[in-house]
Amino acid sequence: MYTALLNDPAQLAELGDAVHQPPYKAAPRAPVLALQPRNTWSRDGAAVAVPPAHPWVQSGATLGLVMGRVACRVTVAEALAHVAGYILVNDLELPDDGPQRHYRPGVRRKARDGFCPLGERIVPAHQIADPDALTVRVFIDGALAQESTTAGRVRHAAQWLADVSEFMTLYPGDVLTLGVAANAPRARAGQTLSVSIEGLGTLSNPVVLEGGAA
Repeated sequence: MYTALLNDPAQLAELGDAVHQPPYKAAPRAPVLALQPRNTWSRDGAAVAVPPAHPWVQSGATLGLVMGRVACRVTVAEALAHVAGYILVNDLELPDDGPQRHYRPGVRRKARDGFCPLGERIVPAHQIADPDALTVRVFIDGALAQESTTAGRVRHAAQWLADVSEFMTLYPGDVLTLGVAANAPRARAGQTLSVSIEGLGTLSNPVVLEGGAA
């Protein structure tokens, strides 16, 4: 699973002058990606364990594009023909407000056990009329904490897939996410974090302390 970073214009704006400081000195011109390895994958209802010293988790509601065909240097026009379907993803991380957090996502913050709950099913591509026009919602203990949309991204779904496939081959079963909206809400241990995307259902996961700490 490959997850998009800085694909919401508001995330770039949030960085302010930091985007022009060393070592990068400019906004990214190519896709910025992170990996979510197998140990992070979990399911609806599974607990998300956070360390007692950092008992918060940042939500990551995002759309996952599930590859159905090998995608290598595909054009924008043909990109979505390589998508078998879409899946709801909650791409979690321990919060970090540092200016370089998007460029250098800490493995210790993102690649933790169970930090990437996935939807129960892959929705066939033909059932989603427009992946760039879906409502995304985040709930904490059942209360709406954020509502956003997959629209208006730096790179829309087809462009994102085309640009990533320019330098890496994607294979059937690989998942490429569209990225999380800026200002993602945070949940603390003891709360339940739920995310939904129009047409893809809902994921709910309780946040708990590691080791059952009180």
